[in-house]
Amino acid sequence: MALPKNVLGTELKSCCTSPMTGFYRDGYCRTGLSDQGLHIVCCVMTAEFLEFSQAVGNDLSTPIPEYEFPGLKPGDQWCLCMLRWKQALEAGCPPKVVLESTHMSAIEFVSIEDLKANAADG
Repeated sequence: MALPKNVLGTELKSCCTSPMTGFYRDGYCRTGLSDQGLHIVCCVMTAEFLEFSQAVGNDLSTPIPEYEFPGLKPGDQWCLCMLRWKQALEAGCPPKVVLESTHMSAIEFVSIEDLKANAADG
């Protein structure tokens, strides 16, 4: 199976395997029909973003062992829902984006300029 493209137009790279991320828990920010949250933006977590996310009702810091979710801490990479990243961008606290690991469909929701301006690798 060929991997999809990233926002740079090259082959999508793995976002993270520790903790294991992605809607399909394979390390990639890929999406499919059953992924209603569009987990397509590979992000580097920050304390500021994790606090923001918790404040808007999505606690990513607390472990949930029954789902094998370790809880995220600053520095962890994670496939974030597209609309949560956009919401954080609008609030002024987006986590940094790993462009090579962010699915190409992200540019249907935000500009490539916004993604590049918040790139972790540049």
